[in-house]
Amino acid sequence: MKRLIFIFYTSCFLAGAQNNPEFDKGNALYNDGDYKAAIQAYEVILEKGLHSAELYYNLANCFYKLNKVGPTIYFYEKALMLDPKDTAILNNLAFAEKMRIDKIELIPEMGLVRLIKNIVDLFKLDTWAFICIAFMLAFIGFFIAYYLNQSAKKKRLFFVLGCLSALLVTACFGFVHQKNKRMESQTFGILFSQKVRVQSDPNLKSDTAFELHEGTKVQLLETYQGNWTKIKLQDGKTGWIPNNDVKAL
Repeated sequence: MKRLIFIFYTSCFLAGAQNNPEFDKGNALYNDGDYKAAIQAYEVILEKGLHSAELYYNLANCFYKLNKVGPTIYFYEKALMLDPKDTAILNNLAFAEKMRIDKIELIPEMGLVRLIKNIVDLFKLDTWAFICIAFMLAFIGFFIAYYLNQSAKKKRLFFVLGCLSALLVTACFGFVHQKNKRMESQTFGILFSQKVRVQSDPNLKSDTAFELHEGTKVQLLETYQGNWTKIKLQDGKTGWIPNNDVKAL
């Protein structure tokens, strides 16, 4: 069986918090086996408005040691949002997800849709924006070179390169739009209650559509009267749950 890798991060993190004594205190408490106290130390940092992939990762490790499925997956997901390519986070999240009771099957995606989604997920939004600007500058450079060069052979070369750059700029604009659209329209959360009754309507007297359990990731669609949240699963099922059963990522 694959073992969970407990690599504690001690590197610098955002907003100048690299010198925060609570981070080192939390690490020391974790190493001493006092996981609850370590969590309290890390949460002091969060209360100051500081955050990083390393901090969330360490918090997840603490909750894993305490067998808290919901918080474990929640904080691994938070870490992954800040550092989506970190292999330790990816591996530990995959391992932690095996602790969940619910096994949700993904809706199969069409080949082209899946391909575009995979390409969009290659980079973060700011990276895609940077790539788009780079191709745009390349297009401008090839355009200028085309008009300034007197050689017919070189003009053809710069024309082809310019057209290629224009296509890449257009594609990157599309990827930026898709990435931004998904970030704005899709909000996810993790269930924190051990058992959650998903209602067909936003009231306790409605029929129970199905049940879920702690640690399951759901998409948050809308809220009702500030007490209910409509959720959607990866298999397409929808329903309503009380707000206090889920924590938004």
